Amino acid sequence: MRDYVRLTGVLLIVCVIAGAVLGATNYITEDKIAEQAVKANDEARRSVMPQSKDFEKIEEDKVSEILSNAGYDSIREVYEAKSDGNIIGYAIKIAPKGYGGEVEVMVGVDSEGKVSGIKVGKNGETPGLGKNATTPRFQEQFNMKNWTDGVKVIKNGTPKDNEIVAIAGATITSSAVTKGVNQALNLAKELSGK
Repeated sequence: MRDYVRLTGVLLIVCVIAGAVLGATNYITEDKIAEQAVKANDEARRSVMPQSKDFEKIEEDKVSEILSNAGYDSIREVYEAKSDGNIIGYAIKIAPKGYGGEVEVMVGVDSEGKVSGIKVGKNGETPGLGKNATTPRFQEQFNMKNWTDGVKVIKNGTPKDNEIVAIAGATITSSAVTKGVNQALNLAKELSGK
């Protein structure tokens, strides 16, 4: 019986020390992790709208009426892309639900209503399958797609102007990213008043 009490006491002490170390580590790194997330978002915006000199976040209250409409469930952040004080497009962060959870994607839409680029970020998709959404080969398919035609997913074959080819074995991920890109295109169209 004594051995059980002693073993329980030792285990309790180890757990308390481990918990304290983890808590201290989290406290120390929390700001750095948040700083890295801000930096990654900024880099993603610049990669999808390289012609923009600065980005101005559109506050949620200004777009809440539009976002309350059905069909905008994956929109997370909206930025006006500006050059010399003029709006040249939008950088829109989306998080559609893929196979392994939300897939963060930054979408650039220029003032002509065309996708200037997408950048797939943090996601929990399957390595070797859905994770391939982060490859340039997949992401570049969205370039120059427009808000008039939208984007559709095909499983194979030669895509038409408004189509992209799904990642082999990851149709759910491909469809999720495409759904999000279509939401971003529609939102950019509404914001531009066209």
